[in-house]
Amino acid sequence: MLRISFEKIYLAHVCRLWYNVPMATKRKRNRKKKNIRLLITFISTLTIVLLVGLLALFLNHHFARTNELREHSDNMANFLAELNSPNEPVSASELTESVNEEADEPADLPIPARYVNVLNDPEYMRENRIYAKDAIVPGEARLLFAGDILFDSYYAVMANAIKRGDTVDAAFCPDTLKIMRDADVMMLNNEFTYTTRGTPFPEKLYTFRAKPEKADWLNDMGVNLVSLANNHTFDYGEISLLDTLDTLSAYGVPYVGAGRNIDEAKAPVYFIISDIKIAFVAATQIERMSNPDTRGATETLPGVFRFLNNERLLDTVAEAKENSDFVVVFLHWGSERAEEPDWSQLEQSMKIAAAGADLIVGAHPHVLQEISAHGNTPVAYSLGDFWFSSRTVDTGLLEAIFDVNGLKSLRFIPAIQHNCVTSLLHDGEKERVLNIMRDLSPRVNIDDDGVITW
Repeated sequence: MLRISFEKIYLAHVCRLWYNVPMATKRKRNRKKKNIRLLITFISTLTIVLLVGLLALFLNHHFARTNELREHSDNMANFLAELNSPNEPVSASELTESVNEEADEPADLPIPARYVNVLNDPEYMRENRIYAKDAIVPGEARLLFAGDILFDSYYAVMANAIKRGDTVDAAFCPDTLKIMRDADVMMLNNEFTYTTRGTPFPEKLYTFRAKPEKADWLNDMGVNLVSLANNHTFDYGEISLLDTLDTLSAYGVPYVGAGRNIDEAKAPVYFIISDIKIAFVAATQIERMSNPDTRGATETLPGVFRFLNNERLLDTVAEAKENSDFVVVFLHWGSERAEEPDWSQLEQSMKIAAAGADLIVGAHPHVLQEISAHGNTPVAYSLGDFWFSSRTVDTGLLEAIFDVNGLKSLRFIPAIQHNCVTSLLHDGEKERVLNIMRDLSPRVNIDDDGVITW
């Protein structure tokens, strides 16, 4: 019985082994198939995702390119429409430039302005006598200078102008006015006071004053800056100078060379043009005496900026150069009616140039004088009368063009004061005055257009 039972148990065990072995193999095979199916599913899903992504990129690029081509087509259509317009002809070079605008080239970056912070601070500009002008020619500063003017209605020039209509057109020919108005800065010597008050300086032969409203003539003429450093700014006493300062300020005309004290009188006026900062300094040595009729300004008294003592002027020029790119010095000096500079002009001009002046312009002699140079600093010793008397006299304008590198060109523009009108000269008369300037100025070259080189 025991044996039979053992045999039965053994047989049953053998049977289970026989059955379980193929079943385990089968389960293992099924798991392998399942893993393969999962791998195939993962690969298929990944493939589909990649294909969808590539399709999306392709469609995005296609639509972007289509829009770009459509915009380009519209631009070209508009440009060709302008090209075919009879009122606005376009050159072939302009067409090429328009097409090239579509190229993927980087645009030129703007050059940072050096004085942008100054220009954005009106209070600082006002306190430091800084003015801004838009340049007629970008990148350049075109300065224009003339000699003496007189608006006193008791003298011939203004009396005649009043009879002829009392406007600047009665005093200057149209092309003279145009060239003055076209300058970035037009400067001249204001040799009189604007006042109705005061008394003439005792024992002075000529004393000048004009009605305050005549200061608006400066605006009509295109004048941007006047020098008050001369021997007639005090003709009707201290009150006449103070009235002149107030009048010019009221009419918006900057002045230099005189003030309510020495600090104001010697202070430069600055103009910023084409991101170029130019300082203007004015001074006088007339009259040459220790107790002049025209008082020099002091720490507490109004007057003009005198420079019999060179050191104060030289210090002012040097300081102005530190605070600007270029310095123009406008001087009242020399001897009346003398066609040659005197010893003091020659000596002082060298020192002023060495102190930092980039251009020196003179007035007072009432006649034209030599144009010369000290190194890179040109000196126009006297521009004579510009509109001052009834005499017929040769005169002219001095044009100086600066760029960021310095003085680009210098030109003398011949003119004449005749019958109380100042006119530019042309053709033979222009050549006549240019020849006079050539004879007076042996150390420079003056071409047929008045351009000066040295």
